[in-house]
Amino acid sequence: MKRQMRSLLVDGIKYTRLGDDEYYAQELFETEELTGYLERNMLASKKSAYHYVVYDSENEKTFAERFEANNAVKLYAKLPHWFKIPTPLGSYNPDWAILIEQDGEKRLYFVLETKGSTLKEDLRQTEWGKIECGRKHFAALGKQVTFDTADKFDKFIERV
Repeated sequence: MKRQMRSLLVDGIKYTRLGDDEYYAQELFETEELTGYLERNMLASKKSAYHYVVYDSENEKTFAERFEANNAVKLYAKLPHWFKIPTPLGSYNPDWAILIEQDGEKRLYFVLETKGSTLKEDLRQTEWGKIECGRKHFAALGKQVTFDTADKFDKFIERV
């Protein structure tokens, strides 16, 4: 019964933009300490907001390596654990913010959710529900921000 109720909450959720001046300031990314284990979960970076990217999984590590190697990726950041979107299912913490330039046009993929699979049936129901809430949240921000999910970097970059 609880599962069904959560599903109905996600189906009916709507995010509304509250003005044009509600953005995260850069200083929010600078006030938190970046920690990780250099040998285990940190990757040196030239395109990230930090000198090192802390990753949570092998899939995230692969994405960071591919962001570094791809000329279309101009800047990216692994979003910190405190960057959360409230949803009826609990807080949702997306993975990445990426600035891509193609054909002279820059596009901000403010959030890219990188799971091992993007199929609904492969994700926990709550996890899928939070991703759907994130999709609706960023859709409410308008066309200047794109939300996407990807399990492989090549699939993501082909859609850009």
